[in-house]
Amino acid sequence: MERSKVYFTNMRTEIGDGLPSKLKRLIKAAGIGNIDMDGKFVAIKMHFGELGNISFLRPNYAKAVADVIKELGGKPFLTDCNTMYPGSRKNALEHLECAWENGFSPLSTGCPIIIGDGLKGTDDVLVPVEGGECVKEAKIGRAIMDADVFVSLSHFKGHEMAGFGGAIKNIGMGCGSRAGKTEQHSSGKPVIYEDKCRGCKRCLSQCANSGLEFHADTKKMTVNYDNCVGCGRCLGPCPFDAIDFACDNASEELNKRMAEYAKAVVSGRPHFHVSLVIDISPNCDCHSENDAPILPNVGMFASFDPLALDRACVDACLKQTPMPGSQLYDNMQKADFCDHHDHFTNSTPESEWQTCLSHAEKIGLGTNEYELITVK
Repeated sequence: MERSKVYFTNMRTEIGDGLPSKLKRLIKAAGIGNIDMDGKFVAIKMHFGELGNISFLRPNYAKAVADVIKELGGKPFLTDCNTMYPGSRKNALEHLECAWENGFSPLSTGCPIIIGDGLKGTDDVLVPVEGGECVKEAKIGRAIMDADVFVSLSHFKGHEMAGFGGAIKNIGMGCGSRAGKTEQHSSGKPVIYEDKCRGCKRCLSQCANSGLEFHADTKKMTVNYDNCVGCGRCLGPCPFDAIDFACDNASEELNKRMAEYAKAVVSGRPHFHVSLVIDISPNCDCHSENDAPILPNVGMFASFDPLALDRACVDACLKQTPMPGSQLYDNMQKADFCDHHDHFTNSTPESEWQTCLSHAEKIGLGTNEYELITVK
């Protein structure tokens, strides 16, 4: 496979020329205009940030991408899917409120916001994964699959399990419905917390395998583990956080499933990807806090190939000097420090990221070989 083109610009600006304008120039130089967007629905997949976290991408960057898409005749909307864990984004109402509180609105971004998997995280479609080894059909938010064109806008940062979170994670994990996220994180079956269950039976509406049983005497729901297949669909409709799945997949398994989900999202339609390597926190933006950046700001990257994009971003990060006072820097000062010669592994030794990129190439998501083109 020939090398993919990845376009790069740094974070330096001149007076009168801000970063949103520079981002517009980058994505135009990278060829976004080659996509026929005239009259087409264009999903811009990004992360709105958990409440309490302030390292997520600012709405200004989303507006820059949306403005270019509108110039090309497209109909953009910002989107993300609900989370599998309790927090401020586990259903569409709370998710939208979180996005608004973090500054995302039609006024600030220039386009609507649609939660991809619906009100309760149950509005998904089964999408075949060609060449999938772990997943044969991915559970993807319906609104995302209904779009004619797919664009990812990712905050590239560290991640406590996947090593880093870039384009593939934003697409694969982010576009999975609540059940899809469960499938990637867990190979187990659910537990129901009796003290939280109110016997509302809403979870029964999503169970197709007789995996749930209601007990009239206690007015509580339980799991029939003989019938339960661990699909995760019961997670969405529970409004009381009474159902939970253990995140028991090893990092390598998680990474493979994430790559396969990403392939399901982009296959068969035009797609384009942008990653901003800034505010490189050690953990995911799903945290309700953010730690000090482990590396200095690097710049903005764009490509038609999400795998090449991730590889270029991680390569650029590995060339940086750790930030004093960060988790990475502090780890490196410990007496028993073991140098992995990898900033992301040194920051979170229990994480692993190489499997994701190698598996993504194996299944045909893209290539690890790239040509880096600098845009002024």
